[in-house]
Amino acid sequence: MSQRTYLMLKPDAVAARHIGEIIARIERVGLKIERLELANVTVDQAKANYAEHEGKPFYAGLIEYITSGPVVKMIVSGPGAVAVARKLMGETDPAKAAPGTIRGDFGLVMDENVIHGSDSPESAEREIGIFFPS
Repeated sequence: MSQRTYLMLKPDAVAARHIGEIIARIERVGLKIERLELANVTVDQAKANYAEHEGKPFYAGLIEYITSGPVVKMIVSGPGAVAVARKLMGETDPAKAAPGTIRGDFGLVMDENVIHGSDSPESAEREIGIFFPS
């Protein structure tokens, strides 16, 4: 059964021109890109997406970073899309991410870790609503 997930190539991935290689990896594992857009994240979208982190020491920096430049927003689907995408992305901390994963190959530091992906089908639907309002 097909499942949808939300992925975002963060400003560091876009600035370093890794868009094509990352999209190729997503497609190579069999996931289908249903919708894709290059855009800037608004402050309101960032606050809605990262609401669970409000009040934490890194929150302001996270909002500043994710709104600092263009991102690539995607709706991706396929069997087990959330789990498949998370495995492809690798550990959140690029220093701990395995070689061959997106973060392991393109990330350098935790604060700029190349890609965001939903952590559950419920989060995916919430995030799709934030970044692709109907």
